[in-house]
Amino acid sequence: MVETVAGIQAVLGEGPTWDERRKVLYMVDIIGQTIYEYDPHKETIHKTALNQMIGAVVPRRAGGLLLALQHGFHAYDPESGKLTAIHDPEQQLPGNRFNDGKCDPAGRFWAGTMSLTGEGGQGALYRLDKDWKVSRMVESVSCSNGLAWSPDGDTLYYIDTPTREVAAFDYEAVTGAISNRRAVVRLEQDQGFPDGMTIDEEGMLWIAHWGGARVSRWDPGSGKQLGKIELPVPLVTSCTFGGPNLDQLYITTARTGMSEQDLEEYPLAGSLFRTKPGVKGMQTIAFQG
Repeated sequence: MVETVAGIQAVLGEGPTWDERRKVLYMVDIIGQTIYEYDPHKETIHKTALNQMIGAVVPRRAGGLLLALQHGFHAYDPESGKLTAIHDPEQQLPGNRFNDGKCDPAGRFWAGTMSLTGEGGQGALYRLDKDWKVSRMVESVSCSNGLAWSPDGDTLYYIDTPTREVAAFDYEAVTGAISNRRAVVRLEQDQGFPDGMTIDEEGMLWIAHWGGARVSRWDPGSGKQLGKIELPVPLVTSCTFGGPNLDQLYITTARTGMSEQDLEEYPLAGSLFRTKPGVKGMQTIAFQG
């Protein structure tokens, strides 16, 4: 069973992240320039409005949050409301914005960019280290999206949406280096585009289908689809495991670009969904800087 939670109706819901320490779920509305904090125990929702688009949010070990905003990496203190700029690696590219992001097993923050107009090859994937150093890891990206690391920490999975593929890289935890890119999953034309992604404790990938009205489960070893969860909305953007036992799958969706007729047909577009898929996920890594 799939249910809606928190009464959220985002324009472009994205980046769900479970904060294990605080037992809350964060997600963002990129176009709505808002961070949502959902407490499933209290059944409360707290909204934080910003003055620029936000692609991703992750908890920070030192307290507060780390953000990938339209104009680069920022630290955010929810208690004081203070936003501290760290670095904008694309300040020379005002037509770009940051999109999805996540921390690797060593607590470095990875986030990528895309063109605001959808122009191909204008973005990149960046890595923010604990000492605030920023490195460009993948170039000529069109729409930087889902990230996940294998349970053994040896593989990075990455989605550049227009490729319709999930790429895998060999990943070195000590240095953060990646190498040996190859495609491990490919979506067909009628399945929509791969968007956000997470991984379960068995090493299987869960992929949100933009334009495909579902989240699907894949074996990156064989490239075969193992199952799917259908949603009553077409634009499915991302997913993550959460809850006390990490056995609940939270799924974000969008309503951007949909016509009035579309919204009448899909009134739940932009909602946050939750289901129990029968497998547990991996714990979210906080930024260690």
